[in-house]
Amino acid sequence: MDAKRTAAGDPGWSFLSGGGELARLIADFDWSTTPLGPIENWPSSLRTAVGLMLRSSVPIVTLWGEDGIMIYNDAYSGFAGGRHPWLLGTKVREGWAEVADFNDHVMKVGLAGGTLAYADQELTLHRHGRPEQVWMNLDYSPVPGEDGQPAGVIAIVVETTGKVRAERELRVAAEALAQLNAELEQRVEERTRDRDRMWRLSTDIMLVAGFDGRIEAVNPAWTTLLGWTEEELIGRDFTELLHPEDAATTRAEVGRLAEGVTTLRFENRYRRRDGGYRWLSWTAVPDEHFIHAVGRDIQAEKEQAATLLQTEDALRQSQKMEAVGQLTGGIAHDFNNLLAGITGSLELLGTRLAQGRMQDATRYMTAARGAASRAAALTHRLLAFARRQTLDPRPTDANRLVQGMEELIRRTVGPAVAVEVVQGAGLWTTLVDPNQLENALLNLCINARDAMPDGGRITVETANRRLDERAARSRDLPPGPFVSVCVSDTGTGMTPEVAARAFDPFFTTKPIGQGTGLGLSMIYGFVRQSGGQVRIYSEPGQGTTVCLYLPRHGGAEEPVPASAPAAAPRAEQGETVLVVDDEPTVRMLVTEVLEELGYTPIEAGDGAEGLRVLRSDTRVDLLISDVGLPGGMNGRQLADAGRALRPGLPVLFITGYAENAVVGNGRMEPGMHVLTKPFAMDTLAGRIRAIIAGG
Repeated sequence: MDAKRTAAGDPGWSFLSGGGELARLIADFDWSTTPLGPIENWPSSLRTAVGLMLRSSVPIVTLWGEDGIMIYNDAYSGFAGGRHPWLLGTKVREGWAEVADFNDHVMKVGLAGGTLAYADQELTLHRHGRPEQVWMNLDYSPVPGEDGQPAGVIAIVVETTGKVRAERELRVAAEALAQLNAELEQRVEERTRDRDRMWRLSTDIMLVAGFDGRIEAVNPAWTTLLGWTEEELIGRDFTELLHPEDAATTRAEVGRLAEGVTTLRFENRYRRRDGGYRWLSWTAVPDEHFIHAVGRDIQAEKEQAATLLQTEDALRQSQKMEAVGQLTGGIAHDFNNLLAGITGSLELLGTRLAQGRMQDATRYMTAARGAASRAAALTHRLLAFARRQTLDPRPTDANRLVQGMEELIRRTVGPAVAVEVVQGAGLWTTLVDPNQLENALLNLCINARDAMPDGGRITVETANRRLDERAARSRDLPPGPFVSVCVSDTGTGMTPEVAARAFDPFFTTKPIGQGTGLGLSMIYGFVRQSGGQVRIYSEPGQGTTVCLYLPRHGGAEEPVPASAPAAAPRAEQGETVLVVDDEPTVRMLVTEVLEELGYTPIEAGDGAEGLRVLRSDTRVDLLISDVGLPGGMNGRQLADAGRALRPGLPVLFITGYAENAVVGNGRMEPGMHVLTKPFAMDTLAGRIRAIIAGG
C-alpha cells in the first residue's frame, strides 16, 4: 500500500488497512487498465465489500461488474495456487477459463439478485499448470451497488477435496474390510496348515528359544542335519552345542536380539551328535519373549570356499613366481652386462699392472666405475618400482620446482619441441622428495619428446585438485586435497593395451638399446611410496597426458639444503666418528676415508656394540650407521637411543635398501641425514664434513 496515502490518512484508501498481503497488491495494482478504473473512483459499495473480504480468514473473491473483475483476499490466494497473483484484476470467465460456463451461470444469477450454494461441487481446475480434480463448497451472493441494484457477486470458496477423497477411500479401506473379514478365517487356517507343513518338511533347521538360550521348540531337520532328537534338545541351552571358537560371537548376537535387532546371515558351527561340527547361516527375529530362528546348512559352501581359497593362493603364487621370473630375467640380463664390464675391466687392470703398463690403468678404472654407477642406477630404479627406495620428503612448492627445471627441460627436449608451462595459482604445498620429483618430471618430458619424432609441444601443468568420493575412487586414492603435476604431449599416443602395461617393469615400446622399461615404473613406485597416484590419459594419434597426484601438505615449503662442496676440508683436532655397519668391507672403506680426512674412526658391527660406545665417555662428533643392522636393533633405533644419551648428535644413515618404517615414510628429525649406497668416496667425505660443520 502507498505509504504516503496511509500516512496522510486518505479516507479513500482506509478500507485496505489491515488487509494483509492482498491489500498491498490491490493498492499497487493499476486498476485504470480495468473497467473498475482507479481506486479513487471506486464506489463506496465496492470499497465496503472489499474491506470486509480482506479481513476474513475464509477464501473470498469479489466478482465486480458484468465481467466479474476478480478482487480476492489472502486466503483465496492460497486456493488460487500458481495462478496468483496473475488472477487479480482479471475477468472471471478468462481467469478460470476451464470453468467459464460455470462462472457465466454464477454471474447471471448473482447480478439478477439470486444466490447459489454448492456442497462438494466437483470441478477440474488448472491451478498448477495441469488439470486437477477438486471438490468445493461454494456460496454466491449478490453485492448491491450505489443504486441498490446488484453490481457484483461475492463468492465464499472452501475446498473440500481432502475430505471428499478421504470419505470415498473410507467407503472403499470399509468394503474391502468386509470382504477381508469374510476371508480371514479361511486364510488363517490355510496359513497355519502351510506353516506346520513347512516346519515339518523344511531342510533348514528351525528354532524357538528364550534369550537365556533355553530351547523351546525345534523342527525335524535338527535330526536330519545334526542327529539330535527333539527330546534331546527341548529344555537344553543351545550354546552348549556351539563350537568353542563361535561361543563368544554367538552370545553377543543373542544380546543384540534381546535389544530388538534382527539377525541376518549370522554364521557359526553346531556340534553334531557324532562329535563333528557343521556350519550354519542364521536368520533370526525376536519377539517379546522368544527368538525365532532359521538356520541354513552352508557346510558345502564353506568347503567349496576353502578349496577356492587354496586354488586362488596357488594361482597367486604361480603368477607371483611368473612375475618374479620375468623380473629376474630382466635384472640378470642387465646386471650380467654390467658385471662383465666391471670384472673385465678389473681383470685387464690387474694384467696391465702386472705388466707394468700403467698408462691403461685409468681407462679400465673409468670403465669399471661407469658400469658400477649404471648398476647403482638400475637398483635405484628397481627400488623405486618396488616402492622401497630411500626418500627424503620435504614440504615442496611444485610451481617453484617446475620453474627451476624449465630451462633444463627445454635444453633436454631440443629446439624441435615447444615447451609450455602452466602454473596453477595459489598452488598448495606437497610433501615429497624434490629430487625424485625432478627426476620423474624430466623422465616424463624425455618420454614425451621421444613420442614426437617430428617435433611437437610439451605442456607441463600444475593445479590444485580436491577429489570427491567418485573422483578419488576412480584414481584409487582417498578423498581429499591433492596437487597434480601433469605432462602432456602432442605425440603418437598409446593404445589401451600399451597404456595398461606402461608401468610394468622392463616394458618398453622403444627399440632395443634405447630404453630399459624402468622409467615409468620408477615414477609409479616413487609417487605411490609418497602417498599419491599416477594416471595415464592417451589416445593413438592424439597424444598422451601423464598426471602425478601428490597429497597436499599443510606446512610451507622447506628449501633444499645446498649440496656439499666438492673438496672436503680436513678434520679438526680430535673429531671422532662412530661407524656402525655389519658389512666389514663398507666399514673398511668408510674408516679409510675418515682417516684420510684426519678423523678418528670407531668401528662397530651391530647396534648393540655401537650403543656401548655411545654409553661410554668416548667423544663422538658424528654417528654413521647402516639402517638394516643385525641383532634386533636397526639403525634408526640406535640413532634414537644415541640421541637420548647425547642430545643433538648428528646422524648419517647409509643404506642400500630403505626400510620405510625407519627412514622412508615421513620426515627424519633435524640433524639426521641419509646417503644411499653405493656412493662415491668423495661424496661421503663431503657429506661428513658438511654435517659436522653444520652440527
